[in-house]
Order: sequence, then C-alpha cells, then structure tokens
Amino acid sequence: MKKDLIKRALTAALFLIVLLSGILINEYLFLGIFLVITGISQWELYNLFEKKQHYSQKKYGIFLGVVLFITSFFVAKGVIPSSGFYFTIFLIILMFIIQLYSKRETHFTCIAFTLVALIYVAIPLSTINFIAFAGINENQYTYEYVLAMFVMIWANDSGAYIFGSMLGKHKLFEKISPKKTWEGTIGGYFTALVAAYFISLWFTELNLIEWFIFATVVSVFGTYGDLVESHLKRRAGVKDSGRIMPGHGGMLDRFDSTFFAAPMIFLYLKILEYSF
Repeated sequence: MKKDLIKRALTAALFLIVLLSGILINEYLFLGIFLVITGISQWELYNLFEKKQHYSQKKYGIFLGVVLFITSFFVAKGVIPSSGFYFTIFLIILMFIIQLYSKRETHFTCIAFTLVALIYVAIPLSTINFIAFAGINENQYTYEYVLAMFVMIWANDSGAYIFGSMLGKHKLFEKISPKKTWEGTIGGYFTALVAAYFISLWFTELNLIEWFIFATVVSVFGTYGDLVESHLKRRAGVKDSGRIMPGHGGMLDRFDSTFFAAPMIFLYLKILEYSF
C-alpha cells in the first residue's frame, strides 16, 4: 500500500513538472509536449476501440492528429495562414484512398473510427494552441489562459473527489460512473471558483466575473469530458485507458476533461474578443 502511494506521488510529481515546464518555459517545448500527449491519447483511444473489434488506420490517424496539431500551432502563431488546414483535408481524402487497398472488408467503419479519434482527441487538443496565443499581443505565446485552464481542471477534479468522498450520496450518472455524485460535482465547481478567484489576483487580463465564467465553462464541460471517457472505458471493459502513468492510468485518463473544456474555453475567449 505504501509503495503504491509513493509510486502514485512520484508519477504525479513527474507529470506536473513535465506539463508545467511545457506550458511555462517556451512555446516550442509546449509544442513538443502536447504533440506527445496528442499522439499517445489517440493511440490509447484506438486501443480501446480494438477491444470491441472496432479497427482503424491507427498509425495514419495518429499521423493526421500530429499534422493537425502542428498546423494549428503555426496558424495560431501567425506563421502560416488558416488555409494551411487545407493540407489536412487532403490527408483525410488520401485516407479514403488508402483504405481501398486494405484487406479488411469494413472500409468505412475503419475510416469512421480513425476519424473519431481526430474529433475526440486531436481537434480539441489543437484548440489549446489558439488559447495559448489568445493574449493581448496577437500571435505571441502567453501561458496564462492555458495554465489557468489546467489549474481549474485540477481544482475541479480535486474538489469533486474530496467533497464526493465526504458528502457524496446522490449519484450523478450511476450507469456510466458509479462513484461520481452531485455533491462531489458541486463541490468541485466551487473549488474551481476559488481557484479562479486567486488566478484573478495574478492574471488581470480578465476581470473577476470573467474568470468565474471561465471556471464555470471548465467545470461543466470538464465534467462531461470525464463522463464521456468513463463511458468509453466501460464499453471497452477496462478500468484505465493505458498504463503509461503508473498509479494514474493512461493519457486519456489525465486529459479527459481537457478534451471538452479546451474547445469551449477557446469559444469563450473568442466571444470575449468580439464583445469588446
């Protein structure tokens, strides 16, 4: 038991150091780390599909996800125009052609599951690039919004666990995630609001109310992201999406909230941008 706790603590510490280094040091380290996260997350999702005999063009799908993330990064940075995404469209069309030469008969099913990982993993993670370059200085990397999003996700998850363990009685989605309760969910939300308050003291680009809305978006959609990933794992009959992080499961387990929270934060920041 003690060894397991030490292993979990060391894994969590290493994970935080790597992720925070990628966010805080510079944009190219950010790019490298999130490329790895994107690729591993897609790999794990394809493996979940395979447990139910749903096959895909796994390697090509990961290649597409990596290309999409890199393209998004340089579009957000202003190095290439948004028309750079046209190349991704070409690669998707090429996937259909490649599938014609496959020995499997389920051509379109294979393509569908390949694309699901792009939609569920690669596209949401790619929006983090636009969050990272959404500061006052256009096309300049700033870590504030990305860091704030992850701090609020962690606060929401931690608060949900603590309040759920102490007060949890009413199930949120029992068929999908039996341990999640309304009490834990509400506790997680208020913990995210507390985090938003302290963030507003350091990062003043948004006012307190705007940060509270930011936290609300993260909490609501992050919770749904968690539930969707729980549903995928339940359908696949597994507890964790992978074993890359001893004691913490896989990359999908660590970023399930991010897949839904990041795109919605990107939209929220766009709404704020066009409102003023």
